[in-house]
Amino acid sequence: MFLTDAVAFQTGRGWIFSANRCTEGSFACSLLWKRLHSSCSGSGKTLTYLLLIYSQINPKKSAVQALIVVPTRELGMQITKVARMLAAARHMDPELEQKSYTVMALLDGGMLRRHKSWLKAEPPAIVVATIGSLSQLLEKQIFKLDSLRVLVVDEVDFLFKSSKQVSSLRKLLTSYSSCNNRQTVFASASILQHRRFIHDCIQQKWTKGDVVHVHVNRIMPMPACLYHRFVICGRKAKHQVLLSLLQSDLPESGIIFVGEQSEKSKKSGQASSTTVLIDFLRASYEGPLDILLLEEDMNFNSRAASLTDVRKGDGYLLVSTDIVARGIDLPETTHIYNFDLPKTAIDYLHRAGRTGRKPFSDKKYYVTNIILSEERFVLQRFENELMFHCEELTMETQG
Repeated sequence: MFLTDAVAFQTGRGWIFSANRCTEGSFACSLLWKRLHSSCSGSGKTLTYLLLIYSQINPKKSAVQALIVVPTRELGMQITKVARMLAAARHMDPELEQKSYTVMALLDGGMLRRHKSWLKAEPPAIVVATIGSLSQLLEKQIFKLDSLRVLVVDEVDFLFKSSKQVSSLRKLLTSYSSCNNRQTVFASASILQHRRFIHDCIQQKWTKGDVVHVHVNRIMPMPACLYHRFVICGRKAKHQVLLSLLQSDLPESGIIFVGEQSEKSKKSGQASSTTVLIDFLRASYEGPLDILLLEEDMNFNSRAASLTDVRKGDGYLLVSTDIVARGIDLPETTHIYNFDLPKTAIDYLHRAGRTGRKPFSDKKYYVTNIILSEERFVLQRFENELMFHCEELTMETQG
């Protein structure tokens, strides 16, 4: 039995069954059973909607039947990898028809000319796309969505918040395919005012009228394995405080979140905070972890290389903007350092969600905030909104 339409909404960690109910012995259930016993990542949101997709599409039909829209190339590459893994697993099952599913990654920075040829020759069953690349091909009518069975918009709140992408997303939801002919899944860990959002979904005809809203762990947005800490110091001492924390914490792997550089700072020719911090760590940090950088201003090849280095299995310290805060699965991360506080509680939630992604582990994971005294009230507001406690650490280095 399948739900007719779904808005998947998840906070904290847990399993989401937003759009699929499996019958015993089905392909979806067998894969989910394996997942429950061997998973070492996050909540299972990606797996949930992929299982829905594989239960709905027809591999014998040569048309795009499922579309997954993502905010970043990095998240798209991750989802494509999982989708292809599931397709390969199904292909090897002797009880199932031996017709393979094809999955295309239509992502910013890709070779659109090659994608055009593929789409015209033999359209893939599943497309994972960023909204920019997708819109280019839809507007040129390189392919159509007439046969679309499932539309997934992952990190939907982020996409609707993006001024660059929201108009294209609205057009996708209403103009290129009808909600009456597809199943629509909106997924995120942080849809604010979800009742209003569901109302808008129905009124704007983004979904059918019988929307199902699934909210996992509505009581505690943060998993219990996370320990939150903060250090108050002067602005000039932040680099040294971070170095002291790294020396005392001895993280297995960590992500250091830095605020994005303002347009005014870019135009004035100032070095970005990420560049300054990377230079400092490479000169001062003497630990065993590789120091890596990932930010939006890097070209796509450099970004891909950084993520590849992170996933090699060796320990890392990844200095990054919020580009990795949404959906990226880096399960070896044991420590998060907010060198700069995020702008909102939702951003804090997503940053913290990059650690503690091994649900069957009894490890402790840490989120540490390096703040100025005048930022304490901001962190307190995050604590109140997300219902967690942040413990103060005292460091000898002040400034």
